[in-house]
Amino acid sequence: MNDLSMYLAIGIILFVFGLIAVMTSKNLVKILMGVELILNAAGLNFVAFTRFTTTNLDGQIAALFIIVVAASEAAVALAIILNFYRQRRAIDVDLADSLRG
Repeated sequence: MNDLSMYLAIGIILFVFGLIAVMTSKNLVKILMGVELILNAAGLNFVAFTRFTTTNLDGQIAALFIIVVAASEAAVALAIILNFYRQRRAIDVDLADSLRG
């Protein structure tokens, strides 16, 4: 029961949920959460492929880089969202026609 196809199925489910959140949401925070789900799905797939196909640590290193990118992306995106909220008093994507003040 602990084989590669189970991990890939979980990765696909995470990716699809993230993609649905990004494509259908108008809330910036929900879009950010969807992007995080997509990055987590990619990290899970890297680790699963490394665990079941090779003995080196390439997948774990790639997953570590994904975690670092996701953390920095979350920090920058939350700063942009807070700045946007201060200017527009809303976090609706339809109001984000330009980032200039």
